[in-house]
Amino acid sequence: MSLFSDNIRNLRVQQKISQEKLAESLAITRGRYVKYEDGTSEAPYEILKKIAHYYHISIDLLLSVDVRKIPLDDLLQLESNRLVLPITVDKKGDNFIEVVTQKVKAGYLNGYADPEYIESLQQISLPFLGSGKHRGFPVEGDSMPPHADGSIIVGRYIEKLGDVNDGKTYILITKSEGMVYKRLNKNKKNVLFVESDNSFYPVYEVKVSDILEIWEYVCNIGLTDEKQELTETASVTEMFLELKREIKDLKLGINKQTIQ
Repeated sequence: MSLFSDNIRNLRVQQKISQEKLAESLAITRGRYVKYEDGTSEAPYEILKKIAHYYHISIDLLLSVDVRKIPLDDLLQLESNRLVLPITVDKKGDNFIEVVTQKVKAGYLNGYADPEYIESLQQISLPFLGSGKHRGFPVEGDSMPPHADGSIIVGRYIEKLGDVNDGKTYILITKSEGMVYKRLNKNKKNVLFVESDNSFYPVYEVKVSDILEIWEYVCNIGLTDEKQELTETASVTEMFLELKREIKDLKLGINKQTIQ
């Protein structure tokens, strides 16, 4: 027996569905389905997807978590989606914001779909953020000024890739790089081009197949009140604006003299 076979049996029994009816929904024979449930045969990827869609629960949870230990009502069900995103709620049912601190950042790649891991994270509440599922992530390095190293970026969960927009910043959870915070430079089919706000770092591409989660930036929780220094570009811009103002004032002075 496997955790997966236990899970699909328990879900079926819990929802009072017969093996025959479930097999019909999966477009397979009852005999084939029974082998998945008793653990004598492994379900291929296409069947895993169909079962995940049927129960509105992620493949990760079906394969790696004992669903009997999860109160499914405490999980966020995403519209028109097969995923169930683990979240934490208070006694009133309001969502907490889990904070992935630097200390536990390394474990997020393995624990993002594990309700027990998510429950272990520190929690805060920011009612002004409004609707949506939010989570806090640590900033590291100097690639995204003015967010200083050690700050927390709070992001809103993005369900569909089509909801991401060029020019906005996102926390990307990827298989190859783990957790990165970047600005979307270009959104093409199957590929995202991302860049740092620090021009020292080059633009690079992220394959959609490499992305596990996307969180859109909504606010920053920082620890520093240091004055932001003007960049060279900003300094040049300010110089031209000042010159433009002086020329305008000069023209006004000449016009006044002409009228007199």
